[in-house]
Amino acid sequence: MMRNMREKEAMQWVRSPVAVFACLVALWSAAPAQNYPNRPITFVVPFAPGGLSDVPARVLAAIMQEKMGASIVVENKTGASGVLGATSVWRAEPDGYTLLINALADVQNLHYIKVPYDPITDFSLIGKITDGPPLVLVVNSNLPYKSLAELIADAKANPNKLSFGTSGAATSPAIALTQLNHATGTKIVDVPYRGSGEAASAVATGAVQATFTFFTSAKPLVDAGKVRVLAIAGKERIPAWPEVPTIQELGFPNFNHSGFVGLAGPPKLSPQIVALLNKALNQAINSDAFKARMEALGMTIPAAESNTPENFAAFMRAENARQAELASLTGHDPMAPKQ
Repeated sequence: MMRNMREKEAMQWVRSPVAVFACLVALWSAAPAQNYPNRPITFVVPFAPGGLSDVPARVLAAIMQEKMGASIVVENKTGASGVLGATSVWRAEPDGYTLLINALADVQNLHYIKVPYDPITDFSLIGKITDGPPLVLVVNSNLPYKSLAELIADAKANPNKLSFGTSGAATSPAIALTQLNHATGTKIVDVPYRGSGEAASAVATGAVQATFTFFTSAKPLVDAGKVRVLAIAGKERIPAWPEVPTIQELGFPNFNHSGFVGLAGPPKLSPQIVALLNKALNQAINSDAFKARMEALGMTIPAAESNTPENFAAFMRAENARQAELASLTGHDPMAPKQ
């Protein structure tokens, strides 16, 4: 008798409009994840083709689409230091078909310009694609400096004599120069160019004496004998130049200016889709083909077991805090995202 009463109560609940609606919502929410992906996915790269975000994105797309069974296209939406492309993904439908290739600029921008979103809480973070490359300090090969110490000594003895090319305010090369001046008491002049590659070329021609530039821009010039590398502005030495010390090794703690590339989606992306994308991402980046291409760019691959959405979010929060400290050296007050 008790069993019949319970069954009757259960049937009455199921027939209620609230229960039917709840069941329909649950089924509707699960359906997209179960059928995903069934059409092309777009990776939005907020920077120009051929850049440090674009190349990993294109290699990843080619490998990852084989593992997911759906084509992946790369679309470059440039402008406003990456804010334009990121905003388009932030406003996209959370269906997993529009994803963002995010990078260091996402956490740097927050402290120099106004952005309409929070780069961490307003996106569904999926996982890191690469670490690096680091900035490296290079000087014109005709100059006498054979070490960072020699360069600093001359800069101290002759304020405003040396000029470093940078890629403009609020970019990693300019921030690195500000930190160097702050740490050493030097007054090296910042000469802005349209990119770190152009600044490196200016060093090669002697237009400026030195620059912090990314490994990919420096290596061809070093190989050609046009510039000399003095130090690595990253946590570790670079395998291609094992004899070149890091700036941290030379007595400047926390001097770390390395990029990263990651994958994120619009806010409220289904946890099932995030998990599926994270799995496919880790499989792709740990393939021999992907590792080989990234090693040539001075980039390293995060370990699959630790490359989770949660750890990626923790990394972004830590990097955001570090960039706030660096921004304070430039005289900028850390900005909160626009509400």
